[in-house]
Amino acid sequence: MEKKKNITILIVEDHVMFRESIRFILSSSEKYEVIGVASNGREFLDELTQRIPDIVLMDIDMPVMNGIDATQEAILKYPDLKVLALSMHGDHGHYKKMIEAGAKGFVLKSAGINQLSAAIDEVANGNVYFSQELLMNIILKNDDQLTGSEYQKKLDISDREMEVLKHMCKGLSNKQIADELFISIKTVEGHKSKLMLKTETNSAVSLVLFAIKNKLIEI
Repeated sequence: MEKKKNITILIVEDHVMFRESIRFILSSSEKYEVIGVASNGREFLDELTQRIPDIVLMDIDMPVMNGIDATQEAILKYPDLKVLALSMHGDHGHYKKMIEAGAKGFVLKSAGINQLSAAIDEVANGNVYFSQELLMNIILKNDDQLTGSEYQKKLDISDREMEVLKHMCKGLSNKQIADELFISIKTVEGHKSKLMLKTETNSAVSLVLFAIKNKLIEI
């Protein structure tokens, strides 16, 4: 039997000690292969011309070029690139910009190796990942006093659209949602498009975060 391919990782982080610690820990696992490091967004873009990793661990605040600009530029060139943002507790103001740039999730820098590993695995498998601490911070910063059902009514979200949204928040793919609800994949995509229009979001990731922040979905 052919050995399962390791998940290749590129680490973009300007703090040397933190970067090398992550590199050492991940390289100690048989699941991962760290194929490169960069100390800023410009170095990261140069690295991509040599090899495309399965996962990019991207710091946000860096000199020369920050993680938001680097992610946006990289995904314009490599649309299938999977970026997992490394976030500090005080970074809530950046999460929206990183999602708009194309990040597939966030893990806090204070997280343990088990959570980091779980985040990498989820994103590598085509899902999204957000640390529970960050999600709670997003919810707590929401000033809207409407309940989830009131918000649903305000945005004119149908019960079927809510079912699709709930399954999205569980990380299900379009096909899995279609199978669960006994509808076609095209119908699922149609519901997603309507949800993004009603919530003024521009991606599945930002839609999920919107739903959690505004208590449409309980976590």
